[in-house]
Amino acid sequence: MNTVKKASNAEVISYYTGYIVTSVSALMVIPLLTSLFFREWEPALDFLIGISTSSIVGIGMIMLGKRVKAGKSDLQWKHGFIIASLSWILLTFLCAIPYRLSGHNPSLLDSMFDVMSGFTTTGLVLTLDIDHISNGLNMWRHILTFIGGQGMVVLALTFLVRETGGAYKMYVGEGKDIELLPNVKGTARQIWKISMVYLAIGTAGLWITGIAIGLRPLSSLLHALYMFESSWSTGGFAPNSQNIMYYHSITYETVAMVIFILGSFNFGLHYAMWHGKKKELVKNIETQSFFVTAFTSTVLALAGLARLGVYPDAVSAFRRVVFNVLSAHTTTGFGSVYARQFALEWGDFAILIMIVVMLIGGSACSTAGGFKGLRVGVVFKGIMIDVRKLLTSERIVKVNKFHHIKEQVLDDSLVKSSALVILLYIVMFGAGTLLGTYYGYPLSHSAFEAASVTGNVGLSIGITTPAMPAAMKVYYIVAMYLGRLEFLSVFALIGYMGGGLKRLWKNTSARSYSA
Repeated sequence: MNTVKKASNAEVISYYTGYIVTSVSALMVIPLLTSLFFREWEPALDFLIGISTSSIVGIGMIMLGKRVKAGKSDLQWKHGFIIASLSWILLTFLCAIPYRLSGHNPSLLDSMFDVMSGFTTTGLVLTLDIDHISNGLNMWRHILTFIGGQGMVVLALTFLVRETGGAYKMYVGEGKDIELLPNVKGTARQIWKISMVYLAIGTAGLWITGIAIGLRPLSSLLHALYMFESSWSTGGFAPNSQNIMYYHSITYETVAMVIFILGSFNFGLHYAMWHGKKKELVKNIETQSFFVTAFTSTVLALAGLARLGVYPDAVSAFRRVVFNVLSAHTTTGFGSVYARQFALEWGDFAILIMIVVMLIGGSACSTAGGFKGLRVGVVFKGIMIDVRKLLTSERIVKVNKFHHIKEQVLDDSLVKSSALVILLYIVMFGAGTLLGTYYGYPLSHSAFEAASVTGNVGLSIGITTPAMPAAMKVYYIVAMYLGRLEFLSVFALIGYMGGGLKRLWKNTSARSYSA
């Protein structure tokens, strides 16, 4: 007779969280080897310390959930959401260890800020003197944003977690819901397959372009890898402080732009296109929404800046306006102008356009942030349907549909849920704007930066620096976290912790009363 008791909620959460922590932390081996290759002994030691600490935490959590391994568990929806959100918090701390030890971050808070910025594919930076950081740390920065784009849960499901029962619940907890194959492990592997194929092609394209503009072969290869990882993951990190401007090349910028636009599209769309469904690019409600909003915002920004006479010719308008608007819309965050140029040259109208597109973002189940083109399309279509209902006979009953990978029914609950998520993003954006103005930053500047962190974009107007108030750093970390996980899994974690504290308080009160 089997007397092993069923695993508790805490054991289930600990076991799967430990697997995710272990899988992501193991990737520190790559920057460790990079540091050894370039004979960077101190950074290599930093990563050894990071690997050791993370492994102890991850394996310890797995051991605490040993009854889960014995098959005595039931992975519920609440577990999936909590595991996803808790993993991100732990990994933000653990992956910040090499940052802090490097000496390029004055505090642990700044280190965690940059890690969360990487994981959420935001791209805002507090690390000092990026032009002189080690090759190992540069490799680690870009691995974080590449992994964050695909998802830490997706990585764990692909390589480590053998048990697939209930895995979909963890997968959804990380803000993804597309099913490319019948099982979630197959879907996770397909996401990585898509990303790795693009990695090979995109890195090769940028490598050749880099050599053509004068970079040495090895340097060009590293730059190509880093810039692809940031482009595809719509992350915005760059190996130099000048960002994309470092390359002084319209060709390099154009190749990067093609990659980050592709990266902002749904993985389901890529999968469909790979399997011969070319019409999906035109029929899909997300791509329709993206092309309409991208075209409209680009034209408006060009018109506004033309009125100010900032960029006098077509080439400079393409490189400085079109590039930045699309970088903002796809939530990539590559900047082809300096941060203060937005404030000093662009004017309020163009800044407003940038704020809107940063909040909209890219596609659902992609590497992009924002409240997503799918939700914009669903809400817009829902409004049109309601208007049409008012103009037609009430006796006419029609099933309304939209196309997203397949034909789907557009019901009121879907419209309401999409509108609710958009509302949450707007509330968070409003709170960030309010906080910025409280600390004395101009309204338009505060709104720009708040939109950037809320939409996981990474463009800055000059507010995000190591000198900004600690409260703003903390809020921006929370905003990036909430925006990337799309609220629900974080709310589940808060509810779980709140319930635990409430039970602890009741038990403590009961014992005090008995005494």
